[in-house]
Amino acid sequence: MHSGKSYHIGEFIIWTRRNIFLLFLIGAVPVVLFDVFNIYWIAIPWTVVALLGTATAFIVGFKNTQAYNRTWEARQIWGAIVNSSRSWGAMSKNMVTDDAKSKELIYRHFAWLTALRYQMRDSRIWETASKSYNKEYRKYYRIPEKETTLESELAKYLDQEEIEALLKNKNRATQLLAKQSKLLRELLDSGQLDTFQYIEMQKVLNEFFDHQGKSERIKNFPYPRQFATINTFFIRLFCFLLPFGMLFEFSKMNDYVEGPMKGHMVWLVLPFSVLISWVFTSLEQVGESAENPFEGSANDVPISQISRTIEIDLREMLGETDLPEPLTPMNNIVL
Repeated sequence: MHSGKSYHIGEFIIWTRRNIFLLFLIGAVPVVLFDVFNIYWIAIPWTVVALLGTATAFIVGFKNTQAYNRTWEARQIWGAIVNSSRSWGAMSKNMVTDDAKSKELIYRHFAWLTALRYQMRDSRIWETASKSYNKEYRKYYRIPEKETTLESELAKYLDQEEIEALLKNKNRATQLLAKQSKLLRELLDSGQLDTFQYIEMQKVLNEFFDHQGKSERIKNFPYPRQFATINTFFIRLFCFLLPFGMLFEFSKMNDYVEGPMKGHMVWLVLPFSVLISWVFTSLEQVGESAENPFEGSANDVPISQISRTIEIDLREMLGETDLPEPLTPMNNIVL
């Protein structure tokens, strides 16, 4: 997540520079053929390009809206995790009379948050974090889940025996919630929780199952590939045809222009076609960066920071003073 006022134009140009170079080449070829080699038949009517551009603008806008909705839903889910976690911490501290069991419930919750965020950072074949322009941008920020192993993080909250048993499972977060439910039942059977307290804490535990399932739904179901594919096809086709459609439009300016540019106004096609095409390709790239809000890109939902905030809050509920430091942005980006 970018936590500053905005990206600088320089950052954005660097991020999209590969598109700019390619668009420059695409625009230069028809201009050279038209003005240097006098191949006039390559020019196409502007109406054709305008109609294609209109259709492209609609589908780009649709994709970006849906991509933003995915990111916003992910942020709402993790906002709900914050609220439910605070409820869980207060219940574990105040309803469970055994301090050791109370701490165990809270620390295993930290382990659940850790396992869940590591699962969310796993890569999927459709994600774009591995693309060159995204990979090179990683030097500007940190991905905590890529710096340490899950096992070493879990060691802060669980004993080694439980960690070894947990790591044998595929969905570690689910198993941790199941272990929490089992412990609640044991507390009920031993009389440390009454029936009402047990039901209320089980409700919060069910909320965690629900939040996890919603996160997994976004993680494991991509933005529909048919829409993503046609969006890419339309943009590429539009960017390719745009300079061909502008040739005659700029060549008409030769009739009322004097000076060194007279007879060569068609060369203005190059900068303007690059500019217009860059707008479309940049919109596609921005939308693409919001499709997968857990992949580890600079625009991800900051689940690591959220998890750290929850941990600090719940440790303070336990009366602890040796607290972990909040995660701070690096170059205005925090995950």
